Amino acid sequence: MPGSPPPSRPTGGETTALVIQVVDELARRLTQDGTRPPAEPDDTGDESRRRALLRLRVLVHVKQAVRSLEDQAARSAAASGAGYPEIGRAVGMSRQGARRRWPGLITNGAHPHTHRPTHRSP
Repeated sequence: MPGSPPPSRPTGGETTALVIQVVDELARRLTQDGTRPPAEPDDTGDESRRRALLRLRVLVHVKQAVRSLEDQAARSAAASGAGYPEIGRAVGMSRQGARRRWPGLITNGAHPHTHRPTHRSP
């Protein structure tokens, strides 16, 4: 509709809360044993420990998947012309932190609009 404001984006905190909710549900579904009811808060003993360790294992795999998606997004941002300062800001780290996280992501030829002097004046 002409003149309508663009839809608002969730804040960082809202996004984090939503992702926590979705990942929690995913972990819950992936750790459910079809022959047993979902873990109850008052579970004790070996069964409770087994479920907690299984959930932990699932969450480690989720973290690895997110890390892989971050790497893909960083490569895509660099291929689109973003530099380490922008990539660092996007992930809440310094330019140097982004360079350490993704070494070699930005090469001298990656940014034709960046001017590098060929010589220095004395």
